[in-house]
Amino acid sequence: MDLEISVGTPIHSGEAEEDIEEVRYVMADLMRYEPWNVLQRMHSDLGRLFDETRTWPEQDASSVVTSHWAPAVDIREEDDRFVLTADVPGVEPKDIDLLMEDGMLVIKGERRWSDEERRESYRRVERSYGVFYRRFALPDNANPEGIQAKSRDGVLEVTIPKQEKEQPRRITVAS
Repeated sequence: MDLEISVGTPIHSGEAEEDIEEVRYVMADLMRYEPWNVLQRMHSDLGRLFDETRTWPEQDASSVVTSHWAPAVDIREEDDRFVLTADVPGVEPKDIDLLMEDGMLVIKGERRWSDEERRESYRRVERSYGVFYRRFALPDNANPEGIQAKSRDGVLEVTIPKQEKEQPRRITVAS
């Protein structure tokens, strides 16, 4: 049985039942149904929705994410300093800006597509590109004058030294 399909041309192959079965076979090759793909797509969409708009009460209000992607960040406190570590693979150090403004440490940067990557014809892109922006409130004992940053192997490390807290001072009231 020969089956020829073209746009606007009816299928002619003999009996109607054979035609239907043949069309089912051809359509199965064109659109394969994968039930897990639907769930994966829904999971991805929901994850993207909550990552971009989350404002949970338990979330630190000083950590704001306002971009298409945000580097994962760890912050640890040591005896004499705070250390912020951010995963920024594929981001050149020249494309990262650190700012200190109003007690907030701001990290801005951009992961760019290279011209070589633009020429390729991708079938799937999962890595995020574009601008990112994160900001963090610094504690009162952070010394903004001594902040240092370095980037190596796709990891940004920001060191924020501590300063001595001022001790409360008793003030006598004159009569």
